[in-house]
Amino acid sequence: MISRIQHIIEEEVRRWVDGRSGRSYWRFPVCVGIADVTDPLFEKLHEVVAPDHALPHDLLPSAASVVVFFLPFREALAKENRNETPYAARSWAEAYLATNALIAEICEALRQAFAEEGHESAVTPATHNFDERRLVSRWSHKHLGYIAGVGTFGLHHQLITPQGACGRLGSLVTSKPMKPTARPGREYCLAKSGHSCAACVRRCTYGALTHHGFDRHRCYAQLLENDRHYADLPLVDVCGKCVADVPCSYGVPKASTAERR
Repeated sequence: MISRIQHIIEEEVRRWVDGRSGRSYWRFPVCVGIADVTDPLFEKLHEVVAPDHALPHDLLPSAASVVVFFLPFREALAKENRNETPYAARSWAEAYLATNALIAEICEALRQAFAEEGHESAVTPATHNFDERRLVSRWSHKHLGYIAGVGTFGLHHQLITPQGACGRLGSLVTSKPMKPTARPGREYCLAKSGHSCAACVRRCTYGALTHHGFDRHRCYAQLLENDRHYADLPLVDVCGKCVADVPCSYGVPKASTAERR
C-alpha cells in the first residue's frame, strides 16, 4: 500500500512541476509512513506536545489509519538557504509557499483515491494549525511522522527521515485500515546516538537552538523577522537554517560526516 501512496504523491509532484514554469523544489523518492490509530503513542501526544492536541478520531470518527509523507527538498535549495544571511533565502521562502499548496493537492488526491475504495478521509493544513501563544501544534506532523515510522527526531527538533530532514511533512486521516510502518530501531541523529555532531546548533545563530534545549519563542521571533524581510510575499514565517546543508539534510547521516560541516 505504501508504494501505491508513494506513486500517487510523486505523480502529484510531477503534475505540479509540469503545470508551472517555475523551478522544482523537491527530490524523489518521497517518504511515506502509516500509523494505526490504536497505536498507544497517539495518547502520548497530550503529554509530549499539548494537552489539546487532536487525535485521529477527533478529525474523523471512522479513522483507522494516519498517512504521513515527507517531501524532501533539493540540495541546491538547502545550500542557498545556508549561504543567505542573516535571513532565510528567498528561494526557501518561495519553496515554503509552493510546498504548502502542493501538500493540499496531494492530500486531495489521496482523499479521492481512498474515496474510490469507499473510505472517508480528513485533511489538515500543512502549517499554521498551532496555538499562537504557546507556539505548540494542535496537529503536529512531526510527531505523527515519528509515530508512523517516517523518521526520528534530531537535536534540532526536526524529523530526520531516510531522505533527511530538509523538506516538509504532510498528513491525512483515513478510515481505510492499513498495515502500520515499523518505526526505526535506532536514532538517526548523530548527536543523539553518541557522536560529536551539533552542526544544527552551530547553524542557528539566533540563540534559539542550543545544546541545552530549544527556545521556541526566540525561534518564532526569527521566523517573523524573515516574514517581514519578504513583505512582498504571503506569510512566510520560515527559517530552516538548522536543517540547511548539515549532515542530516539529505539522508540518514553517517558518523564520518559529523565534523564535516
